[in-house]
Amino acid sequence: MGTGLIALLVVLGIIVVVALWVVGMYNGLVRARVRVKEAWSGIDVQLRRRASLIPNLVETVKGYAAHEREVLENVTRARSALQAASGPAQAAVADNMLTQALGRLFAVAEAYPDLKANQNFLELQRELTDTEDKIAYSRQFYNANVSGYNQRLQTFPTVIIGRMFGFQDEEFYETEPEARAEVNVSFR
Repeated sequence: MGTGLIALLVVLGIIVVVALWVVGMYNGLVRARVRVKEAWSGIDVQLRRRASLIPNLVETVKGYAAHEREVLENVTRARSALQAASGPAQAAVADNMLTQALGRLFAVAEAYPDLKANQNFLELQRELTDTEDKIAYSRQFYNANVSGYNQRLQTFPTVIIGRMFGFQDEEFYETEPEARAEVNVSFR
């Protein structure tokens, strides 16, 4: 074999290795992005489950606490905002509003012993608590996947391949600062 042929084979070998390396990085980014979308789907499912429980809870409370109209309207408004949210940032804001409104609703329920003893109310409250736990887990799972994806996308040399193919950072599901504060309930 001549030196020209050996040089050509070496160059072709390098091109194949680089191509495989690029394909591997690209596929890794695609897998990470799919995991993020799957994790978001988990949050969305739980948020929708909670939203579907809210009308039943509101109707149950209405029967006992009809004069607590403002609290019930706030829960309904927050539920609507959550259903209309698009993306993690809007969903987080709406979710925080709904959590605060539900906190006030349950505080109002404390004033009605018959309501607290109502089996339907107790079952809805248990289901909401269960759903809240699932939402918390789903948020953690989503944010862990976003973190892994964003780290991969921001590190060298993957950042070059990622930006070249149009991959973008994903946003975390974060709590608004005011939602971290304690919920204050006042009975006027």
